[in-house]
Amino acid sequence: MKSVLLAALLATALPAFAQAEAQALSACVGAKSTGQDRKDLAKWLFTAMAAHPDMKPLSTVSDPVAEASSKTAGELFTRLLSDACATEAKAALKAGGPMAIQVGFQTLGQLAMQELMTDKDVAASMGRLDKYLDRQKLATLGQ
Repeated sequence: MKSVLLAALLATALPAFAQAEAQALSACVGAKSTGQDRKDLAKWLFTAMAAHPDMKPLSTVSDPVAEASSKTAGELFTRLLSDACATEAKAALKAGGPMAIQVGFQTLGQLAMQELMTDKDVAASMGRLDKYLDRQKLATLGQ
């Protein structure tokens, strides 16, 4: 939900003429990335988030692991922007600047999350939330 809202906000920040180019880049990045690419991106995001003071107690990410993940993600971004989707990246950059590139990569982030969420263990872990929801309070939302 947050990623959809963020993507919508970012898209509205672009000039209208740049949205088509950002969407073309987004489509290309989605089509030219693999499941492994998406997992690599998710790993990089995880290692970055693990550096936050509130997250550090939940995970131990060593410097070599974080460095390797950053290297892999850097190579992924470079490949997608300068090789696989170079035409779309140039058009997006020209039309909307760096924000168009960022919007174009929102899809890759969403696909990375989908890649992880389809795992049965992740789904089971996410399902734990269900037992802590207050159904009576939530039921009042529709009234």
